[in-house]
Amino acid sequence: MTLGFDTSAAHCAAALLCGERLLGSVQEDMAKGQAERLMPLLQELLADCDATWRDLALIGVGTGPGNFTGIRISVAAARGLALSLGIPAIGVSATEALAWGLPRPCRIVIPGRRDLAIWQDFHADDAQDITPQQSPLDALPPGPPVAAPEVRIAEGIARIARARAMTGQSLPRPAPIYLRSADAAPARDRGPVILP
Repeated sequence: MTLGFDTSAAHCAAALLCGERLLGSVQEDMAKGQAERLMPLLQELLADCDATWRDLALIGVGTGPGNFTGIRISVAAARGLALSLGIPAIGVSATEALAWGLPRPCRIVIPGRRDLAIWQDFHADDAQDITPQQSPLDALPPGPPVAAPEVRIAEGIARIARARAMTGQSLPRPAPIYLRSADAAPARDRGPVILP
């Protein structure tokens, strides 16, 4: 079974696949609280699908771009679960997940904060695809038509992770995709002295 999940935006989302079959999917909208909600949500999804953690063979996780803290929550959870269960975790960008199953060429646009949008163009030849970009929502460059996703983000993550795992290639651990630096500034005060 493949478990896919994402907290890169104002949601907590998960999907469970058995082969190609979608067993269950859940997405809860929330502005904050993903760190506290993610693991119970995953446990509930597994229970609703009569599955356990030991039934999992693969984890797919949303790596952003999106909310800085939300991305870190999912990636850290995926790495921890993969390590504890002894299974691989594969990172999938939010734009790739939302483009799953769509005819190419197309553009995925994810509205963001401060009138910005995250977008990515997908061409018939994957080699031409550019990485996710961020621009003002009203100033996107010319490109292919904007497409509406056919699946929810967690299902797209699970399906792409499964497809990548089936290639048999060694894939790197999931890592966050950030398009800008964090809003938080480093502390100005000197940290405590660590004694030997």
